[in-house]
This record gives sequence, C-alpha cells and structure tokens, in this order.
Amino acid sequence: MSDAKSDAPTRKHTALPKAQILIEALPWLTRHHGKTVVIKFGGNAMVDEDLKAAFAQDVVFLRHAGLKPVVVHGGGPQISAALDKHGIVSEFKAGLRVTTEDAMDVVRMVLAGQVQRELVGLLNQHGPLAVGLTGEDAHTLTAIKHQPEIDGELVDIGRVGEITEIDTGAIEALLADGRIPVVSSIARSQDDHHVYNVNADTAAAALAAALGAETLMVLTDVEGLYEDWPNSDEVISRLTASELEKLLPDLSSGMVPKMEGCLHAVRGGVTTARVIDGRVQHSILLEIFTDEGIGTMVVPDEQGES
Repeated sequence: MSDAKSDAPTRKHTALPKAQILIEALPWLTRHHGKTVVIKFGGNAMVDEDLKAAFAQDVVFLRHAGLKPVVVHGGGPQISAALDKHGIVSEFKAGLRVTTEDAMDVVRMVLAGQVQRELVGLLNQHGPLAVGLTGEDAHTLTAIKHQPEIDGELVDIGRVGEITEIDTGAIEALLADGRIPVVSSIARSQDDHHVYNVNADTAAAALAAALGAETLMVLTDVEGLYEDWPNSDEVISRLTASELEKLLPDLSSGMVPKMEGCLHAVRGGVTTARVIDGRVQHSILLEIFTDEGIGTMVVPDEQGES
C-alpha cells in the first residue's frame, strides 16, 4: 500500500522565509559567539521612543545570540535641556561641552540618574539583564583634566576629562554573570577628588580596546562617513586605520571624536570599529548579522587588503 503522503504536494509553509533569514545569520552567529561588542548609544536613537525600544531589543538579541554587549552612553540633548532648566548656558569649544562645577553636577545627575536609568529599564523589560554603572564605579574610568588646543593655545573647558586608566574588572564580572553593563561616561579624577565629564565616543573606544572587544559600534545621526560631503552623499563602507587617519583633519567637528574613537579602537586591538546610522531601526542587527552593512567600517591596516 503506497504512502499517501509521498504523493501529496509539499505544503507551502508561510514561515519558511523566517527560517531562511535565520539560516543566513548562521555564519555571523558562529563568528561572533562569545565575543564582546561595545556599543556607543547616542543621537536620535536616544530620544526617539521607537528607536530606543528597537535599540533595547537589538542589544538583548545580541546577548541571547551568545555575544557580550556593553553599552556606553552620553546624553547631549538631555544634558542641554537640564542645563537650560537650571539657567546654565550650554557652550561648546573644539566640539566638547564646556563643563563648569555647576554644570558638572547637572551632567552627573542626568547621565547616571536619568539616561542610564531609562536605558537599564528598557533593557530589563526583556529580563534581569542590564546593570548600570558610571566610570566612577570600581575605578572603571580614571581621567585627568583635558585641555584642547584651539589656535595653538591650550583652553580651559572645565571638568572635561581625558582617560588615563581603565579598570575593566567590574564590567568583566558582569559579563561573566551574563549581564549587560550600561556605562555612563563620567570618570573619577586621577589627582583630586573631582569627577570629569568624558566624551562618550572616546570612552566607548577606550573601553573597547581595554576589554579586547571584537567590535566597537558607534550610533550616530548620519549614514556613515561620507566620501566627499557636502558634494556627495556616497558613504565609505570600509577603510583602513591609515586611510582614516589621513581623512581626520577634514572631518566635521561632530564626527571627529567618533572617528578618532574608531581609530583608537582598531589601533588598540579591536577587530573592527563601525559608525552606523542610529536613525534606522535595528541598525545594530543589520550591521552585525547581514552582508549589507549599513555604515562605515574601520579595520586595522593589515586587514585592509583582504
């Protein structure tokens, strides 16, 4: 007696495309399994409700896919709004926020008490995963006063720090416990009892290098690094550390800390550093698990030819 099933046409399964997508992700899942990825969260992704929710889903997905995500955040728009409320004028020099004593109190309150708490809350809607800390905790980030050079002169911009030392112990302990560390870019002082405001792009890059991360991802409000802005909106999809170094002097001031951070990371042993468009929902997953990377990837010089 023949098996009736063998003669029947194969049933059309509407979910098959989902299986196909998952299988396509397999090489990337294998490649990234167990690896640390540092993600700098900022820009529109930080203030748009839908983008914030998608960001949290992406980070939790990475964690469940066997990666070890670490989130570093700043809070430019939120800090400006809070300073405004306190009657403190926001001023920028050399692309960095001038941070007086009074402003520093507000910066600390906004980063550790508002932005970080909201982000931890969003991630923890998916389980007991995220733990917030600042660079002050467990001496994670130590800094000295940073004085940028403008027109050949060093300028005092207040409590802005330059990272001198990193202790990754607390973050590594959290990662070993399966948690997602969420780090506010504030540092303790190396030589007095002050705290410093540290550029979050710079802090993320320094942490990525210190953790031996596989990838640094910097969310921004542009598609990536443009080939010839404003004459063209062609995005450079991949470049080496040396190629980036040549471009740095001509970049817009907002992109400088991001691209300097990428350069520092790959020169410090991070395999790839990427600037991606945080205005695109699920941009992190698109960048990590597909061929169609959506930003600019910086690689160490010896990888450039491969």
